[in-house]
Amino acid sequence: MAISFDLTGKRALVTGANTGIGQAIAVALADAGADVGLAGRSEPAQTLALIAKTGRKAVDLRADLSTIAPVQGLVDDAVAALGGLDILVNNAGIIRRNDLADFTEEDWDAVVDTNLKTLFFLSQAAARVMMAQGAGKIINIASLLSFQGGIRVPSYAAAKSGVAGVTKALANELAPAGVQVNAIAPGYIATNNTAALQADEVRNRQIMERIPTGRWGKPEDIAGAAVFLASGAADYVTGHVLAVDGGWLAR
Repeated sequence: MAISFDLTGKRALVTGANTGIGQAIAVALADAGADVGLAGRSEPAQTLALIAKTGRKAVDLRADLSTIAPVQGLVDDAVAALGGLDILVNNAGIIRRNDLADFTEEDWDAVVDTNLKTLFFLSQAAARVMMAQGAGKIINIASLLSFQGGIRVPSYAAAKSGVAGVTKALANELAPAGVQVNAIAPGYIATNNTAALQADEVRNRQIMERIPTGRWGKPEDIAGAAVFLASGAADYVTGHVLAVDGGWLAR
């Protein structure tokens, strides 16, 4: 039997697709044949242009995912614009850094609400569509901090640990309906979220010394894993958190 990563005819919704990992995943899904809805707070002009070059359809679905208020409307809009929904990539997220003694409730809530609460309820709304059609793929973006504690990012570590747990819980419940739920745990990827670490000479050196491949990851390094998990090649993969980290966790 031929193994196919072809996504022709599939409809995907990617959150946080303006830049970085989300953009790379959205473009890769389009390259593989999917039409893609792009959810974010601002116009994803560059992502729209990149997907246009693939010949696939891309639609701007504006949504502020810091709360769950737009969740159901976003899924409804995606279904209407794309003609259905087969793939959801929960990539939208934020990070706040501070010493433990100074960490605020506002920063805690902002990170947990965006990275975990919205992810769950968006998955719930998408899962209703996918269960009704008997198939679907939900891909969550977890983190190395789904496995580790990190430094000065307690709310992010808590949220991303929660993402790993929610991924497994949803996978158990949705498997009988033909829906697979998995997560990707990126390593240290050069994006806007890690700009502060890249600029910190000491932390940058410490990070580089531990990565066996000897480099920061690129957003495109995550995109291939997303295409795999979105494709028929991963129909027997569910409840898994796939680390794409240059070997960091093996060290």
